[in-house]
Order: sequence, then C-alpha cells, then structure tokens
Amino acid sequence: MIRTLDLYFFRRYIVTTLWFLLGIFALVFIIDFSEMSNRVGGLPGYTLGMGLVVTALRIPMILMQTVPFVALFAGMAALISLNRRYELVVTRAAGISAWQFLRPFLLGAFLFGVAAILTINPLAAWGSKKAQEFEASWGATNAARSETAVPWLRQIYGNDQAIIGAKAVLDGGMRLMNVSVIHFDTDNRITLRQDADQATLEDGYWLLKNVRETRAGELPVRLDEVQLRTNLKQEFVQESLEKPETIAFFNLGRKIEAAKSFGFPTHAMETQLHTMLALPLLLVAMTLIAACVSLKFSRFNQSRAVILGGILSGFMLYVVTVLVKAFGSSGVVPPFVAAWLPVVVAMSLGATILLHQEDG
Repeated sequence: MIRTLDLYFFRRYIVTTLWFLLGIFALVFIIDFSEMSNRVGGLPGYTLGMGLVVTALRIPMILMQTVPFVALFAGMAALISLNRRYELVVTRAAGISAWQFLRPFLLGAFLFGVAAILTINPLAAWGSKKAQEFEASWGATNAARSETAVPWLRQIYGNDQAIIGAKAVLDGGMRLMNVSVIHFDTDNRITLRQDADQATLEDGYWLLKNVRETRAGELPVRLDEVQLRTNLKQEFVQESLEKPETIAFFNLGRKIEAAKSFGFPTHAMETQLHTMLALPLLLVAMTLIAACVSLKFSRFNQSRAVILGGILSGFMLYVVTVLVKAFGSSGVVPPFVAAWLPVVVAMSLGATILLHQEDG
C-alpha cells in the first residue's frame, strides 16, 4: 500500500513540476523574445525565425535561475491540492505519518535537482554561447558582453605594450568583436590606435580584420588585415575571460585544473561546482519549506499569511544562497562553505519546524 501511495504522490509531484516548468518556459519565452526583438529587430541579419531560435537557446540559462522557485511552488501546489481533496487526511487516518508521505516529494525534488544539473545546465551553457554567436553575427555586439567577466586584456610583446578592448567576446575569449587596440611605448605614451571589426587569436598573434590605424599627426589608414604579435596563449585567454556560469557542469573540474596551472584564482569556479553539487539538496530544502506551510488541512482556503510566509522564506533562502555564493566567488568564504552552509541550515530549520508541527 505504502509503495503504491508513494508512486502516486511522486507522480503528482513530477506532473506539477513539469507544468510549472512549462508555464515558466512560455512566460520567459514571450518576455525575452519581445525584449530581444525591440533590441535587435532593426539589424540587417535579423529574421523572425532566427529570433525565435535565439530566444529558445537563451531560455535554459534563465530556467536554471528559476529551478529553486519551481521546486518551492510545485511542492506547495501539490500538497495544497492533495489537502483540498482530503487525500492527505485519508493518508493520515490510515496511520501514515507526514514523514512517510513526504518521502516521494523529497525524492522528486532531489531527482529534479539532479536532472537540472545533467540536462538543463549543459543546455544552458551551450545555448548561451550559440545565442551570443548569432547575435554577434547580426551586429548586436553589446549582447555578448555577459559571456566574459573582463572584456579588456593587457599584453607586452618586446618593447610594445598594448591594451586590447572589445564590445563583445565570443568563443571563450578566442574571438573579439568591435576591437580597440591602444599601443604604448616604454614611456607609457600612446603611439598607435587600431580599431577593427574583429580579432581572432591565432598561434602567436591576433588577426585583426577591417582595421583602421590612427597615429598622432597622421591621417587614419585602412587595412584589410593586420597581425598583432602576442605571447598570450589560447588556453590562457580562455581561462582568464570565461565566466563560471557559462561552463557546463561536466567541464568545471577540467577548467579548474587548467586555471590552477596558469596561476589563476579558482574561487569562482570552485564555488560554481559546489553550488551545482548542492542544488539537489537545495531543492529538498525548498520542499521542506513548502511542506511547513502546506500540510495544515483546509478544505477551501489555505491561510494566505502562511502561504505568503512560505514564499518569503523560500525567497530569503535563495537570496542568502546567492549572497554567500558571491562571497565564495570572491574568496572571502571558502567555496565549499559558501555552497553548502545555506543548504544545510535551511534543511535543518525545515526539519525542525516540521518536527514541531507533526510531533510536538
């Protein structure tokens, strides 16, 4: 009997979660497509079909941010629905405790977190990069800035010092769009400025295309291609510019090792890795919070204050998680502590409140 009941509750939770995901997907799709159409609709390479494709590619990254709230609202909706149909009342009358009939909900939340890590996260990383490539091909260079943390590089090659800036960075820093290169001499005086439509990092040099060179006291010169010598390696540029959020979960370990080999701080990547590992338990904590405000029986109207309290509690947990993650990414707090402490505290508080409500 209990196994059949567990399967029933588990199926109800999964169906409710899928409906919430579908609803959020549709809402975000409409909003994001409208915003993008207003921003890039006038560009020459933009078409309605490609706009829909790019919007679909961007959605998984946004969905990853909403996963904790989906778990919270799905848990609340499923439990309230079961309460209003007397199903939880009958379950309690059969001698099954709240901890027993909550197991399928907690298991569903945990598996939802695992599925988000294994499917939504890789799709988000891949889709975000592909969407930025499409937008850059249309000329919407400002849309691709978010892929990298620092769109400026400084290099020294022989006696030449140069600062390289770009309005868009693609392919993990291998391709720059709308590039400006400012050269200095040994006395830190500007000697040359190069403005190019695109710069690609090759083996030992930057390949600038459609270049406009400007020197003091001289007329600007137009060149089709210019090779700018550099000692920057492709791996170095990738590790220095790529953001942890745009790296798929399966690649984070390799990226951390590569960054350490170049001497880069890895706090942000390690925090992202532990955050992904802690996601299933974060969703379990959200489900415990949902249970705290949804198990009290009410045939018609659940207490609005109680439901609002659950939503605010989940929101506060999410805010604290993001805040502590920022501390971990900056190195103020160890990455392991930054990712796992809010989850453990939230699970402990949720379990304590349920123990007080159910067992006195």
